[in-house]
Amino acid sequence: MNFALLGHGRFGQAFTDLLQRAGHRVRVYDPRAAVPAHLASASSAAAIADAQWVVLAMPVPHMAAALEPLLGQLDPAQTVIDVGSVKQHPCELLDRVLGTAVPHAGTHPLFGPLSLARGDPLRAVLCASARHPDAAARTRALFEALGCTVIACDPVAHDRAMAQTHALAFYIAKALVEMGVGEDLSMAPPSFLGLANMLAAVRGDAGHLFAAIQQENPFADAAREHFLAVLGQIHRRLRRDIGAPGLAIPAPPETPA
Repeated sequence: MNFALLGHGRFGQAFTDLLQRAGHRVRVYDPRAAVPAHLASASSAAAIADAQWVVLAMPVPHMAAALEPLLGQLDPAQTVIDVGSVKQHPCELLDRVLGTAVPHAGTHPLFGPLSLARGDPLRAVLCASARHPDAAARTRALFEALGCTVIACDPVAHDRAMAQTHALAFYIAKALVEMGVGEDLSMAPPSFLGLANMLAAVRGDAGHLFAAIQQENPFADAAREHFLAVLGQIHRRLRRDIGAPGLAIPAPPETPA
């Protein structure tokens, strides 16, 4: 199949490689990045001209400006997907701009360059448009063919879940990096190595996404406020309740047999 990727950042490059390894033809347009000559198109119109799939791989704040000029150039034989880390705004944008005229679906591939290089199991979230169930089915089949487990989810539920996981992980990592924590691991106990791995993933996979993950997700602000409030409570209890048994970290709940 022929793919047009609009955007050639870290994820766009990794997704291009994944598609090519699966035998697909890829054309890329990105006016802000150096695209290899054998992939590059001179314009977005040239990239999408013979593509069955159009992948919006630019930062979420740039998506509207990139998508709206394409409306007259896209046709019902094409399927448009985005690969943003937040879903509510992009899915609303796809529905508003493309409507019933052009099939589309929202996706969030839960992987990046480092996880692809490690050969980690791949997962992708699929946010279907009620207007285009066939496009959702095609998109599911595409990601499954790429080796992904596909998780169906509505955009609001996705962003709520990402606020509690993706956004908080980046928030904690940002604080640790700015504190200089993790630069010397010579005496780090095993209990810290999970955090060290998180720091490496955030820095190497998608550190530049920090602002987008925090500011484009409508639920991230409340998640950060709740996190800070709970940290404050724990801090005060540590000062007040010396040796109190309630300060212990509880064991995980038992899984039902």
